[in-house]
Amino acid sequence: MNPASQPRTVSILGSTGSVGTQTVDLLTAAPAGSFRVVALAAGRNARLLAEQAIALGAAHAVVADPAAYAELRALLSGTGITAAAGPEAVEAAAALPADWTMAAITGAAGLASTLAAVRRGGAVALANKEALVCAGDVMLRAVRAAGATLLPVDSEHNAIFQSLADGNRGAVEKIVLTASGGPFRTASREEMARATPEAALKHPVWSMGAKISIDSATLMNKGLEVIEAARLFDLPEPMIEVLVHPQSVIHGMVCYRDGSVLAQLGAPDMRIPIAHTLAWPARMPTASPRLDLAAVARLEFFPPDAERFPALELARAALRAGGGAPTILSAANEVAVEAFLQRRIGFLDIAALVARVLDRMGAPATETLAEVVEIDAEARRIAKRMDDARAS
Repeated sequence: MNPASQPRTVSILGSTGSVGTQTVDLLTAAPAGSFRVVALAAGRNARLLAEQAIALGAAHAVVADPAAYAELRALLSGTGITAAAGPEAVEAAAALPADWTMAAITGAAGLASTLAAVRRGGAVALANKEALVCAGDVMLRAVRAAGATLLPVDSEHNAIFQSLADGNRGAVEKIVLTASGGPFRTASREEMARATPEAALKHPVWSMGAKISIDSATLMNKGLEVIEAARLFDLPEPMIEVLVHPQSVIHGMVCYRDGSVLAQLGAPDMRIPIAHTLAWPARMPTASPRLDLAAVARLEFFPPDAERFPALELARAALRAGGGAPTILSAANEVAVEAFLQRRIGFLDIAALVARVLDRMGAPATETLAEVVEIDAEARRIAKRMDDARAS
């Protein structure tokens, strides 16, 4: 981050979401001339998108929902910022030349734009874990072909990335991803069966969107992270351990064969891993709280309870099965989480519904993004039919 050097050109896909807005905050606070914003893309929040684009002096602003285009165009009138709309426009924005792209459009909706950014080359900061969970083989082939660099934004994967900085991959014995345990860490299975969406959304540590908060409560989020870690770091499933760590101070550890364990610690603030990827391979200042270990006083670790949190094992089984199984897992889970949030199913029914869809569909082959999208859509259809049948 040398102010005298050329500004780093950046784009943000998903700029109005949680990760996107924090990325915008970091760019706003950075010294003048450090970054130049090429494009911002959002789902349908035209007003916030326009505010961000004007504040950052972005060249382009794109909204995925065509219904929001008129509002965006009106808000940007006279600014010189180009406005566009539709999924194809988001994909085109992702393909614009930029040194660094934040891929933070969640779910399967972010696959095409993330792939477009990867194919362009450069650095892609990956906050859309579905890119590697649903389309891992397709995405990684594109990374190799384009010579792109994937920079993990998830705090756990970013911690592993930092702890592997010496490049001594061959000496790794295993890696450890930590989990806060969510709001039901100490709840009984009976209490979890009665859990409301409001209770499940109250994450004890992190402030996140609704879907990822529910995933954290079921530990499906950690299961998806196991799949992502296997692909990011080219590790077999048995080499990836999960530990519940309520304090959320240690975000990830790498255990080496000589007995050494390297860990990355920090306050539970997503601006830290985002800033790490934004400045990489340098580092940049942030306003994040500094870790006070004396105030934390103690660090606790527990193995996850497979009986109360079956989603984690479902994800491991999908990773072992390979093919389209992780795609099915992710798609069915999105449907199940939405059904829970709408109070159509109970909290424990989330993992049960995902398991039924996996049993029905197996592990079909996925060679192209089109096949991934087709399997994703079929998994959603089956999950919705199962949900409807249960409700009727």
